Amino acid sequence: MIHAKWHEKETIKQVTCVHTKAEKYMVENVLTEGNVYDLKNETDEFYFIVDNKGRVSGFYKDYFQDVN
Repeated sequence: MIHAKWHEKETIKQVTCVHTKAEKYMVENVLTEGNVYDLKNETDEFYFIVDNKGRVSGFYKDYFQDVN
């Protein structure tokens, strides 16, 4: 249950939300376009970030871009 401790895990990097136009899910309820989020974990397809509700949630990588 490694996902249970992601919230306390060190932030890997920060990412910026570039859009919330999801085809299938309502991501605009938990992400805000232009906001910077802490990345806690990632896979090939998903970023696991601390969302607007303060939870670690997984989202497709295409919603984000790296903060320089």
